[in-house]
Amino acid sequence: QVQLVESGGGLVQAGGSLRLSCAASGRTSSRYAMGWFRQAPGKEREFVAATRWSGGSTYYADSVKGRFTLSRDIAKNTVYLQMNSLKPEETADYYCAAASTYYSGNIYYTLGSTYDYWGQGTQVTVSS
Repeated sequence: QVQLVESGGGLVQAGGSLRLSCAASGRTSSRYAMGWFRQAPGKEREFVAATRWSGGSTYYADSVKGRFTLSRDIAKNTVYLQMNSLKPEETADYYCAAASTYYSGNIYYTLGSTYDYWGQGTQVTVSS
C-alpha cells in the first residue's frame, strides 16, 4: 500500500501561482510513476502531469505546458506541482496518484486507470 497526502491548495487570483505537494509513504519502492490529475465540478477527471519516479521523465497535458512544472524530491518521497499563470477554468480538486505498474509507453501514465493509489485531493480555486 502507498499512502498519498496532498497539500498546498487554496484560493488564488487569475494569473497567480500555487505549489501543490504530494507526500508518499508506505510501499513506495513499488511505485513506477506519480501523476497529478484534476476534476472540476461537473466535469470528468483530467490528466495534468506525471513523472516516472526512476529517471524523472515528466509529461504534461497540452493545456498546462509552459505554466506547470512537476518536480520530485526522492529523499522526501514527495512530488510537487508548481502552477503558474493560473486560469479561472483551472479551478478544481487536484489529486496526486501513484502507479505500481511499469509501462514503456508514456501514454499509459496519462490515464487515470493506470494509477493504483490516490490521495484525498486538494482544492484549488482561481478567482477572476
